[in-house]
Amino acid sequence: MRKLLSIVLILITFTVRAQFQNPTDGILEPVKWAYSVENVNDNEATLVIKATIEKGWHVYSQYIKEGGPIPTSFKFTPSKDYKLIGQVVELPKAKSGNDKNFDNMLISWHENTAFFRQKIQLNRPKTIVEGVLEFMVCNDRQCLPPTEVSFKIPVALKSNPVSGEIIPLKKDLNVQADSTQTRITNLESVKKDIKKDKIIKAKTFIKSELNSSFLGIFIAGFFGGLLAFFMPCIYPMIPLTISFFTKKSGSRAKGIQSAIIYGISIILIYVALGLAITLIFGASALNEAASSATFNLLFFVALLLFGISFLGAFEITLPSGLVNRMDEKSNQGGFIGLFFMAFTLALVSFSCTGPIIGTLLVDAVSKGSYLGPAIGMFGFSSALAIPFTLFAIFPSWLKEMPKSGGWLNTVKVSLGFLEIALAFKFLSNVDLAYHWGILNRDVFLVIWIIIFALWGLYLLGKIRLAHDTEISFLSLPRLFFAMLILGFTIYMIPGLWGAPLKAISGWLPPQHTQEFNMQSSPGVKGNETAGKKYATLFKSEHGLNAFFDYEEGLAYAKQTNKPVLIDFTGHSCTNCRRMEASVWPDTEVLRRIKENYVLISLYVDDKTELEEKDKYKSKFSGKDIKTIGQKWSDFQASTFGTNSQPYYVIINHDGEKLVEPQAFDLNINNYIRFLDNGKTAFEQ
Repeated sequence: MRKLLSIVLILITFTVRAQFQNPTDGILEPVKWAYSVENVNDNEATLVIKATIEKGWHVYSQYIKEGGPIPTSFKFTPSKDYKLIGQVVELPKAKSGNDKNFDNMLISWHENTAFFRQKIQLNRPKTIVEGVLEFMVCNDRQCLPPTEVSFKIPVALKSNPVSGEIIPLKKDLNVQADSTQTRITNLESVKKDIKKDKIIKAKTFIKSELNSSFLGIFIAGFFGGLLAFFMPCIYPMIPLTISFFTKKSGSRAKGIQSAIIYGISIILIYVALGLAITLIFGASALNEAASSATFNLLFFVALLLFGISFLGAFEITLPSGLVNRMDEKSNQGGFIGLFFMAFTLALVSFSCTGPIIGTLLVDAVSKGSYLGPAIGMFGFSSALAIPFTLFAIFPSWLKEMPKSGGWLNTVKVSLGFLEIALAFKFLSNVDLAYHWGILNRDVFLVIWIIIFALWGLYLLGKIRLAHDTEISFLSLPRLFFAMLILGFTIYMIPGLWGAPLKAISGWLPPQHTQEFNMQSSPGVKGNETAGKKYATLFKSEHGLNAFFDYEEGLAYAKQTNKPVLIDFTGHSCTNCRRMEASVWPDTEVLRRIKENYVLISLYVDDKTELEEKDKYKSKFSGKDIKTIGQKWSDFQASTFGTNSQPYYVIINHDGEKLVEPQAFDLNINNYIRFLDNGKTAFEQ
């Protein structure tokens, strides 16, 4: 289930083509996969899956944030013969940089060679581990569609390790996808490659899991802890707590020691909470939560409730009996007393910190990371513990602290607005995954514009809630934040008319869900086939009507006696959109396509599942074709010998190419020449 929602999220900015590719380049296979098995002990083994990547290409990490490319992922077929231990570990550490294929987004990837290690516990001395890996590969010129590769890895304990390489199935090999051919390779060469890439030092799962994605979770947790520090339930307690340390300890040195123990206790308590989440639900449940419609709906409801509670509708509190018992234990003194004193702080402040903690845990779980909840809580608790420790060491700093007041409630309410806005992102995820069409781009923007506009007016004092105190003047920070929020609100407004809003495009539903767009006119609707499950008849780009189904479009072309222009594209293919925004709107290009051609747009990344009767096994690749996107991708590769987009092909009514296809090229004159030559060839 993880793959389902991950793909939908990434379709927002998915690129399947970056620069011009010569149509004669053919099928590109820049990545070769091989596997090996390393025996660990009597009942455990480690699977090593190696990616050999051609120079200039890169395979993306498993840990890619929303709005980026398809991350590398592994799905192992469940079996009683073995049990997975932890998650797949990728080595060496992925490189990070700004990827121009995805609007210079900061992304992690592997070059040359990458190793993916999965530890397993065997219940039998011999077995075969089966599964499917999915990856996406790009270079500086282009990106290829996501590819799935089936694998079978024989594992035998107390025997010489075996290894093999997955060989891509060729067109002339009429074989089944699950009978992937392998050839034996030397395990020593694999080990040398590992040593060469300096990954031999990665001895444990935890060390190798500490990568950029965990850093992001930690930073998010730390920022959440800083916000919690300025909440009404914690901030006023700082002077009292520091005073307790300095007076009861008897000396400044002992007071500092007590504060340090107190801070460490805070960290231990919250990290234990994060670990408990993982231990209770397990790594597999966290991965499923990342893509489960049920979990995402629960996340939406949870964040919505958290936000409403911050607005003052109600408070989320823990049972008073539990708080009282912890408070009694804090009077014991010594290390134990300090620990329970920290525990009491966590319980008493839950009405303020609970929604923040819940949001952080939801975010960590949504990433499907095994250690994510614990790392998020480590960041959160560190941000809470450090101020208490520092103020105990430098008590004079207390004089510089702003006094408690109504501004603390302003911080709380502001977080409420933000959490309500974030809640709708989870609802959008489910809506996109199942094609409900409820929360399209227009509706989503309207909701966000209203939320952020109300937030800005609240900061200006134009709106007052029940727990607010009247303000006689605006402080500079409050005015500054009001300007920032209202400015962001105004920035979103043109999106209602189709503006791309690139700065937040990763958070919004895809552009094609926009119902009202001033750059395009309504498409033609109505046809006897319009009710088919996945043969959507027309789309509208600059007033162009296009078929989404090849057979229907070809039949219409025969009826109207026009040649066919096939547009192999992707729902969020960046360069496809660039062609549609830069080349197609040209007056001469638009006129030629409208008057001379029947346009068929085939989306190779559409995840809509085919009906059972329409599923098949590709004779070209040997893969099981289960979705619309796989069907059109297989059609493109098997018929025209390429698998990159955008790709434009002009054919006659027999499906034969009339001229050389056109790839990504922003030269309008070249495209006009391409269209004219196609029309001439059809007439001849």
